[in-house]
Amino acid sequence: MKKHDQDYMKLQNRRTVFGIIKQQHPISRAAIAKQTGMSPTTVSRIVGELTELGYLVESEQVAAAGLGRKSTLIGLADGSVLSIGIELDRHFMSIGILDLQGNVICSDKRVRPAEEDLEETLRRIGAAIEELVRHHAIDRTRVVGIGIGLPGIVNNDKGGVVFSVQLGWKNVPLAERLKELTGYEVAVDNELKVRALAEHLKGAAIGSRRTALLGFGNGVGSALILEGEVYRGDMNSAGEIGHTTVDPNGMMCECGKAGCLQTYITIRSLLSEANQIRPIQTIEEVFEARQAGERWAIHLIDRALDYMAIAINNLVCMYNPDSVILSGELPDRFPGIHEEIEARCSSHFVWEPLRGSFRFHHSELSEWGVVIGSGLLSQNRFFQL
Repeated sequence: MKKHDQDYMKLQNRRTVFGIIKQQHPISRAAIAKQTGMSPTTVSRIVGELTELGYLVESEQVAAAGLGRKSTLIGLADGSVLSIGIELDRHFMSIGILDLQGNVICSDKRVRPAEEDLEETLRRIGAAIEELVRHHAIDRTRVVGIGIGLPGIVNNDKGGVVFSVQLGWKNVPLAERLKELTGYEVAVDNELKVRALAEHLKGAAIGSRRTALLGFGNGVGSALILEGEVYRGDMNSAGEIGHTTVDPNGMMCECGKAGCLQTYITIRSLLSEANQIRPIQTIEEVFEARQAGERWAIHLIDRALDYMAIAINNLVCMYNPDSVILSGELPDRFPGIHEEIEARCSSHFVWEPLRGSFRFHHSELSEWGVVIGSGLLSQNRFFQL
């Protein structure tokens, strides 16, 4: 038991040191020791082990402040570890290969037919990965795994898709199937949770202690970062606000319930209602009609923005975040709605005592947020193991 505890502490110390170097590099051994409370000897041993494994490099020496001594700075060997990040959506899939800092070094985005079945999706993912690796001469031995972000409820421990309305999947052992196909270890999570992880590590949520990220587009959802950790709930379904009921007598949702929040916001719902007025093919046409002053389009978009503001108020009341990030296909494609949503929240939709208690942020990672978060999830899983 004593040896087990010692081994566990050594592993935890290694993760802590590596995490600090990833977030703050280049950094000296002395600075790491000061932040962690570890002895300089322990820090030097861990840095030495990680350097020997090829994950770290030493850079030029600099003089310590107020002293004549020089300290060596430690940085990441960016190409030592690579991972593959994937976003799966109803209508597309995006794939990127990331280095240790979460930089996308090559990528591809492909249309995914909504009716495409599981087997065809798996086949095309495998083919896209193979094409990226070959075309960009990626060293396969450095790829430590695949991370996938997708809409729905995911068992992130086992890598299974419990239920995804958008993809039409239920109880799919995705990690197992994709590992059989590619040979790589696979981590699977909800798309907004990995997007929130990416924003926390590389984007708008850096330095935030309590972040609420909301996604509005083909679905509606949220993710929470509390004290640096993704808040998951018992089934990893925390944040599934799209299927909260806002009107029990409202429109039918594709999940089978009536009056779900997302029936007033998603692109699919807006297009369905718009087509009751006249033939509409794209969400851009709806926004153009609104801009042209057509009353039906003004009503649809304004109502959607109201419900977005309501969703923000509900999350702010429940979790009291210091930061709120707007993300998803609607804010990405129509940046102007950021200001409209903020104005609604500032005027009357957010409960008055909490107005001004949080800051609004645009997603800094835009369309690649899920890919980056998925790739970082895979790397995190690799280093934990």
